[in-house]
Amino acid sequence: MGSTLTNILIHVIFSTKKREPKIGSEIQEDLYRYINGIIKNEGCNLVVIGGVSDHVHMLIKIKPVCELSEMIKKIKGNSSRWINKEKQLNYNFSWQDGYGAFSVSESQVPVVVQYIKEQEKHHQKLSFKEEFVRILKLHGLEYDERYLW
Repeated sequence: MGSTLTNILIHVIFSTKKREPKIGSEIQEDLYRYINGIIKNEGCNLVVIGGVSDHVHMLIKIKPVCELSEMIKKIKGNSSRWINKEKQLNYNFSWQDGYGAFSVSESQVPVVVQYIKEQEKHHQKLSFKEEFVRILKLHGLEYDERYLW
């Protein structure tokens, strides 16, 4: 084959430090736009982003040369610095260490997009902890709860 063809879709989830509800309506839209800019600068594409006050979900289409952990490091570091500098909130904003990243097949993109768009609705019924553990189990991942929270 003379060319490289890929379709690498990753569902990424991470939370605010101590899962505190710090993504308020006053920063959410600008934060999501800023994160999209970081992803574009990495040569990748944000399919959808959504979340609630204590965490964010993204579906990202990445290039095979993209190092996911480095991109997430840039997203978290740059966005928290930007919020603390530009938004002048009465609190310090930061992200929790770590993240979840899960592969998504093209056939499941509409389901994942809808899921991410409906985060407010989902979290009327279950907590972030319940949601994240459910996703880990859905993907067959073993985990030690001591290191999740």
